Amino acid sequence: MTSMPDHTIPTGWTLISLRPQGQHAGLRRAAARYGGTTLAFSPWRLRRLQGAAVEQRLNQALACPRVVFTSPAAVAAAAAWVDLPAAQRGPWLTVGEGTARALQALGVADVQAPQRMDSEGLLGLPALDNVQGLQIGVVTAPGGRGLIAAQLQRAGAQILRSDVYERVPLRLPRRTLSRLAQSATPWLLAVSSGEALQRFWQQLSPAWQQRLRQQATVLAASERLAAQAQALSLQRVVRSEGPTVAQMTAAAHAALTAPAAN
Repeated sequence: MTSMPDHTIPTGWTLISLRPQGQHAGLRRAAARYGGTTLAFSPWRLRRLQGAAVEQRLNQALACPRVVFTSPAAVAAAAAWVDLPAAQRGPWLTVGEGTARALQALGVADVQAPQRMDSEGLLGLPALDNVQGLQIGVVTAPGGRGLIAAQLQRAGAQILRSDVYERVPLRLPRRTLSRLAQSATPWLLAVSSGEALQRFWQQLSPAWQQRLRQQATVLAASERLAAQAQALSLQRVVRSEGPTVAQMTAAAHAALTAPAAN
């Protein structure tokens, strides 16, 4: 991604980030390079779970022939308990590129990630072709990626779930909402989590929901997320190739340079 300004992009626009607390820096830097301002509306903060039962369950999950890590946060939390490269017994799978990089940075060798960075892409990996009777560990957070476990169970897999961190809900920052009211348009709403979008949307007043319908363009990291946004009557949706900063930046570029945005 170039650091040179792109003069085809209108100056003065706003990126709305729904990433967890403390994880907005990459999007903020990318938006600033293109003349945009980022406002953070974190739906939660992440907290590592504690206790002997957490460690025991993690070790059981990591001993499975296949292990799925659902996020970089899951990798970081697991690494606080276990030497991950030493624990690997077979292919470890991830939902996306960022999670794969987090494992590889720790020295884990056999990591597989789909090109389509969502639950459906993961389930299409060859390592999960025939899972009848196969034990699969899922390292995640409570409430996270339920689609993965449910579909694998329907295909005959035995799921051993290890919750290693949790999402602590946060209230919508009213001061930031007031700042958004004064922020430059167009507004781009970056959506890489359906749960984050749902929590954000539920805390908005009907008037604010309508305002976003009128003024915001959604950058959706998957077809499923695009459909979820459209179900909320957010009709202006630009499909991102995935949830990474580079992919979201490319989608923002497409949204800002489209004829309707000028």
